Amino acid sequence: MSKTALVTGAASGLGYELATLLAKDGYKLILVDIDAESLSQAKAELKNTFNVAIITLVKDLGIPNIAEKIMSDIGGEPIDVLINNAGFGLFGSFVDTDWERESEMLHVHILTTTHLTKLVLEGMVERGHGRILNMSSLAAFQPGPLMAIYYASKGYMLSFSEAIANELVGTGVTVTALCPGPTKTAFQETVSADASDNKITFNMASAKAVATYGYKAMLKGKTYAIPGRFNKFLAILPRLVSRNAAATIVRKIQEKNRH
Repeated sequence: MSKTALVTGAASGLGYELATLLAKDGYKLILVDIDAESLSQAKAELKNTFNVAIITLVKDLGIPNIAEKIMSDIGGEPIDVLINNAGFGLFGSFVDTDWERESEMLHVHILTTTHLTKLVLEGMVERGHGRILNMSSLAAFQPGPLMAIYYASKGYMLSFSEAIANELVGTGVTVTALCPGPTKTAFQETVSADASDNKITFNMASAKAVATYGYKAMLKGKTYAIPGRFNKFLAILPRLVSRNAAATIVRKIQEKNRH
């Protein structure tokens, strides 16, 4: 009996690489993204390589209650794997950044992801099996001046994932938070209004390597996964200094990398 996986932000980057790993394992895919052209291309590439069924849904996850629309569109299809990957960043001082864009980010990273998880989780628990992978970030472990909402939203996703993973012990359902550091995807191009501002090159991982690490961690039922030894060290570092010091360090790094 075939299994079904739902992946958000699936048209490129980590979402596409995760979809590739699922297709390789024979999952029927439901791919969700806001970019219709890239999503169509991703479907064609996966279809050409793997003999699996693929459904694509062009959806803006920044719209309130879009999770219900997604579930309605798939018509009660049982979901065996849910990968909440969609997301984006925004650089700038909170007082200056655009609220409409920030509101969309909060919906994508927090409200839609949480709602979609809730809607899928009930069926997983009833069937006694399921895997959920939520895209957090190394940013989850400290405050992030000049990317305040992004860092805070990723902190939420880590905490939320860890909490429900604990609640689900013994149900056959696991939740994993993937917490990568800088990764070579289109994300970096969307953080700043001027792409030339982005100067992050150090400790940059490939999307394929990060996706593979997170996928294996999800299959093993790990609660969280941090790819790379240096990133593991960085995740611990904020515990060794004051929170004010951690915020100051992050701000200096952001200013250096974005100006």
